[in-house]
Amino acid sequence: MNSDTDNVRDELDFEFLGNRTGQPYSVQTNVYAHGKGDREQRINLWFDPSVEFHNYTIFWSPYQILVYKNNEAKGIPFPKAQPMGVYSTLWEADDWATRGGLEKIDWSKAPFYAYYKDFDIEGCWVPGPASCTTNMNNWWNAPAYRQLDAVQQRKYQWVRNNHMVYDYCTDKSRYPVTPPECMA
Repeated sequence: MNSDTDNVRDELDFEFLGNRTGQPYSVQTNVYAHGKGDREQRINLWFDPSVEFHNYTIFWSPYQILVYKNNEAKGIPFPKAQPMGVYSTLWEADDWATRGGLEKIDWSKAPFYAYYKDFDIEGCWVPGPASCTTNMNNWWNAPAYRQLDAVQQRKYQWVRNNHMVYDYCTDKSRYPVTPPECMA
């Protein structure tokens, strides 16, 4: 999702990074707020996403993006003021995406395709009323959706414990000082 602005864009990335034959597929997420990104997390999937269709959801509300909490009170930008559109691309990133650039794209297998089925967006239309983000009649603003419930939290923790291979919050070489949104 991208706000499609030039310099202070908001963006939510969900990127399949590919894989090496026989190895897990990797997915990377990133959050950009007010033009600042570098909030990557990467997991190795425990299933093959190419075998059948799977459901993927970006849950974004004024309070959190799945588990990226809104910490504007601490001076940390949060993408909630700009409308965003949904974009999908296939792009060449073999200088970094596949095992840090070690694996290169096999162009002999082109053309490459991505397929979507039952694509659905539930959100506010643009231009929408200013109350769109705060209106409690929108189900995603209800108190029950401001954090993960106990079952969702356990599932999320299981993924983090067993499949997360990179988290910017713990990358001391990039961030000698832990980013403030990463502190509990």
